[in-house]
Amino acid sequence: MNRRNILSLSVISALGVALLPGSALAQQKSLKEQLAGTWSIISSENVAPDGNKRQLFGPNPKGILVLSANGQYAQIIVRPDRAPFKVNNRLQGTPEENTAAVHGTTATFGTWSVDEATKTLIVRNEGGMFPNQAGTESKRSVTVTGDQLRVSNPAPAAGGRSESVWKRGATLASR
Repeated sequence: MNRRNILSLSVISALGVALLPGSALAQQKSLKEQLAGTWSIISSENVAPDGNKRQLFGPNPKGILVLSANGQYAQIIVRPDRAPFKVNNRLQGTPEENTAAVHGTTATFGTWSVDEATKTLIVRNEGGMFPNQAGTESKRSVTVTGDQLRVSNPAPAAGGRSESVWKRGATLASR
């Protein structure tokens, strides 16, 4: 073998060795590593116990899900077509305005972890806009494909089951 062939084989081998561990490591990311980050809502559907499907936050919801690497989480989803209050003061809304605001918004925060074996996201609600959720734990099945996260919540605060799709790192303004 001449020096040129040896050099070519050495370069090809070095490239192969350099590239393989990176892709192998990418495939070995834990579910927690895949979930950690900021996500923007793409869609949210609630399936009532009778099978009826509802878009509680409308066809184009706005929202953010933050799953920090240290185990903290916050989630806010709003229906963007909610009418503004007549008075520019959230404490002076009419009963109808308050009902529409509550029905068109969800917000929770707390801590999160994962069960790698069952591909389950576990959230522990410390607080949020629906007081009954404080102190509760929710287990949600998740699937991450590229920059998309699918979450199935078997027991959302609105009843039924919720199915949501999120996009990694997108901003609210980019939709």
